[in-house]
Amino acid sequence: MIGEVLLNVPVLDLAVEDFIVLLITALAGGAFGAALGALPAFIFTGFVVFLGEGIAILQREVTGQVEAVPQGELAAGITGTIGFGVITGPHIAFAGGVAATAYAGKKYPEMEPDDWDYHFGKNILYAFGTKPDILAVGAIFGALGMLITRFGYAAAVVSGTPLTDFIAFSVFATAMIARPVFGYPIIGSPNGSSLLDMSPFEEEDPHPEAVADGGEVPPEHQGRLATEPWLPHQYKWSGVTAIGLVGGILAGFIYLETGSFFLGYGISAISLLFLNLGVEKIPVTHHITLIGAVGAAVVAPEVGTDVIPLLAAGAFGAFSGLLGELTQRIFYSHSGTHVDPPAMAIAIAMIIIALLSIAGVLPNAGYL
Repeated sequence: MIGEVLLNVPVLDLAVEDFIVLLITALAGGAFGAALGALPAFIFTGFVVFLGEGIAILQREVTGQVEAVPQGELAAGITGTIGFGVITGPHIAFAGGVAATAYAGKKYPEMEPDDWDYHFGKNILYAFGTKPDILAVGAIFGALGMLITRFGYAAAVVSGTPLTDFIAFSVFATAMIARPVFGYPIIGSPNGSSLLDMSPFEEEDPHPEAVADGGEVPPEHQGRLATEPWLPHQYKWSGVTAIGLVGGILAGFIYLETGSFFLGYGISAISLLFLNLGVEKIPVTHHITLIGAVGAAVVAPEVGTDVIPLLAAGAFGAFSGLLGELTQRIFYSHSGTHVDPPAMAIAIAMIIIALLSIAGVLPNAGYL
């Protein structure tokens, strides 16, 4: 089950000491995400997953028969326990960084960089260093992310039916919990004709709370735009579809050649280093490459050619990209904190894939 493979420990019957170790480490992992910043922490996820999957491929090709190193054991330790575990797991380090940023957006608006046009609570590029209260927020939400994920996979083991990627679900859930906890609207009011309308951003309309009405604008709202799309360079439906097709096909090829669901995901996460360093228009694609790999995996067993799985990977990647765009317009653009569109896309896509697999429409549910 994915809960055992990705987390590398049984999701049921944990000894009290094992649980305490996980909890303490998750607290540190969440604080680590706050110290580095959410996006830098996630880039580390990419490097660790890339390393773990690379070792797994090497083991399968070269040392898979060596009994001293059981096949997949070392790689599972890197990919699962560290990459998707309590060190750099997105549900812990990234989630801790996101919550810390939401807290700082209210508590320390004066820390906002001059070149940041959105609410400071969305600045997941910002590293908070060693400020104790911000690290404490990251720690608490890192632990919460670990608990949500583990309970989700425990329920899947009991039922025998994993219904989604609970790491992705936890990233979304903790970010949504942070909003009311720190005083933000859960969804926010659209400043256009609907939640999906991005025209106020295109017209550079100021946020209503950033317009002085006989008094001073509160620091947290200064300079804000009326609508704040997740990626100003990646929100138009046509462009999202195009990058979804491209990323999905590339991830499908990686899966067909290596058998790895997560290598493309790792490469996508690493590519965000350039976005964090200020390179303009770097696309965000880890939700596209992960679901693209799943598309290749669910089709490949049924056909005798690689062409159809590649096309399926492109279609699945485009679908996940569009899900990310749809969810960002609903959950991200109108409030003041980061709620991760890729996590929402992965969680929703894997629910659909799991249900179609249960119904017999698809032959398998990918990495679930």
